[in-house]
Amino acid sequence: MRQASVEQALASWVPPEAPAELGTAMRYAVLDGGKRLRPLLVLATSEALDGLEPAALRAACAVELIHAYSLVHDDMPCMDNDVLRRGKPTVHVRFGQAQALLAGDALQALAFELLTPDDGSMPPAMAARLCRLLARAAGAHGMAGGQAIDLASVGLSLDQPALEGMHRLKTGALLQASVMMGAATADADAHQASCLADFGASIGLAFQVVDDILDVTADSQTLGKTAGKDAAADKPTFVSLMGLAAAQAYADEVLDRAHAALDRSGLSQTGYLRGLADWVGRRSH
Repeated sequence: MRQASVEQALASWVPPEAPAELGTAMRYAVLDGGKRLRPLLVLATSEALDGLEPAALRAACAVELIHAYSLVHDDMPCMDNDVLRRGKPTVHVRFGQAQALLAGDALQALAFELLTPDDGSMPPAMAARLCRLLARAAGAHGMAGGQAIDLASVGLSLDQPALEGMHRLKTGALLQASVMMGAATADADAHQASCLADFGASIGLAFQVVDDILDVTADSQTLGKTAGKDAAADKPTFVSLMGLAAAQAYADEVLDRAHAALDRSGLSQTGYLRGLADWVGRRSH
């Protein structure tokens, strides 16, 4: 039900009528695919705190648009040069590099437009808080900074603190921000916010460890993207650092940390968040 609400809202808010088929490329990048983990984390956290529902849905879609834009750019030849995403040709393969670049730019801008509606559904202070959380998670001190480290680390051997630091930005920042944006739609106290930040950080790390495991254990059809690309590109991963069995054990350990953070929060409506955490730690794609 929650995922259906996200899909319906994205289909409504990503415009098909943008000039020169730009809207078509934007919708291709966003709709009909994806796990929707980030928007579901927003909604689950807001629900756990009895947050403002219309604001939570806008925040959920905004973070998914940032995620989608990052994938469009990440797949381009100047970065990971991938041809498959969500089981279909990547945006630059389907529409060309220039259109893919513009589609990503437009999705990023649209994310912040969603967070600043003029219909009264979002209190101004809440909108500002959500914009800051999302901007910081996506920028030089978050996802973009992590991507820069990732590109600079090809062929290098990173130790565990360095590897975790890179992924705390590249992957973890947006996942943690999803949790904190959900909290920002409600009146979370300082203790709850701290515990939820720990939960989000653990989810982000667990997601990346499992991603590295799946890159070597699953096939492209299952993943919906090119399998084995990290090894082929000589990128440092948790599997290359630890070995497969140790990486799996570490994923389980980090998942336990996520559950412990929820236990410490004192929140009673955490079943949905726990379910999402378990999916992250035990997913097959």
